[in-house]
Amino acid sequence: MEGRDTVMSGSGTRYGQFPGARPRRLRTTPAMRRMVAETRLHPAELILPVFVREGIHEPVPLSSMPGVVQHTRDTLRKAAVEAAEAGVGGLMIFGVPLDEKKDAVGTPGTDPDGILQVAIRDVVGEVGDALVVMSDLCLDEHTDHGHCGVLDAEGRVDNDATLERYAEMARVQADAGVHVVGPSGMMDGQVGVIRDALDAAGHQDVSVLAYTAKYASAFYGPFREAVGSSLVGDRKTYQQDPANLRESMRELALDLAEGADMVMVKPALPYLDVLAKVADSVDVPVAAYQISGEYAMVEGAAERGWIDRDRAIMETLTSIRRAGAQMILTYWATEVARNL
Repeated sequence: MEGRDTVMSGSGTRYGQFPGARPRRLRTTPAMRRMVAETRLHPAELILPVFVREGIHEPVPLSSMPGVVQHTRDTLRKAAVEAAEAGVGGLMIFGVPLDEKKDAVGTPGTDPDGILQVAIRDVVGEVGDALVVMSDLCLDEHTDHGHCGVLDAEGRVDNDATLERYAEMARVQADAGVHVVGPSGMMDGQVGVIRDALDAAGHQDVSVLAYTAKYASAFYGPFREAVGSSLVGDRKTYQQDPANLRESMRELALDLAEGADMVMVKPALPYLDVLAKVADSVDVPVAAYQISGEYAMVEGAAERGWIDRDRAIMETLTSIRRAGAQMILTYWATEVARNL
C-alpha cells in the first residue's frame, strides 16, 4: 500500500503488504466461529405460543402452519411439560372457544370457566413456576365479529368500552393464576387500565407484557386459522400502519408511562429496524413475536426443498436476537431449545 513501510523477514517474506487485516482468520473453523460469535440464543429467552381449543378430543393440525396444532387440554399440559424440560422460558396461551359461545362482547374471554382461563389453571397446575405462564388478553378469539374489541352502533371498535372488557379479562386471567398478561388489542390506554385493574384486585405481582408496536400485517394470515377467527374486514384502524416508525416510539412512551413491565414488537422480521430502535431506547425487557406467517414461509419453502429448514430457523431467530430482542415468541421454541 502506498506510503506504508514494508519489512523483510530473513526468509524474504514481506510484512505489511495488503491485506494486512484478515477478518477471515476468525471464521476458519466451527470452534473459532462459535468462540467469537457476538449473538447467542438461550432456551430461557424463547416463549412458545400455544393454542387450546374447546370441545375437541384430539389435537387439530393447522394446515397453514405445519407442525402446529390446536391443543386439547390434555395435550396442552403435555406440551407445557415438554417446553419446561427443554428449558423454554415461557408459554403464551391463546384460547379458542366454541363458535356458539362467541358473542358481540366476547363473553368467553371473561367467563372464569372459559377455555383460556381453564387452560391457564391447567398449565399452572402442571408446571407451576417452571415456566412463565402468559395469556393473550384480547377479545378477537372470543367475539363473533372477530375484532379485538366491542363495536359501537356504527360497527367501529369502541376504544373505551373495550377497555372495560380488558380490565375484566385481566382480573379473571390473574385469578386463574397467570404470571403475565399480554394485551394485544392496540387500544389506547390499555396498559394503564389493565395495570389498575390488576392492582385493585390484589394482583400486583402479575406482569404486563405490552404489545407496544403491533402492525397491521399481511403475515397474520395463518393465525386466523389457529384461533378460528370470525373476522371480516381488517384491523387497520387500531393496529399500526407498516409505514410508520415514529408512531411506535410514541406508543412505547405511552406504554411505559402506563406501567408496562415488558414491551413487544410484532411481527419480528419485517420490523427489525423498529425492534432495534425500541431496544436501544428502553431499560425494560424487550420481546419480539416471530408470527405465524414468518413460520409458515420457512416451513413452506423448506418443504419444497428451496431452503435449508434448520439453518433458516436459526438464522431468523439469531437476527431477531441480534436486533435487540431479549425474548422471542416462536412456534419453534421447544425444538430450538432442545438443540441449543
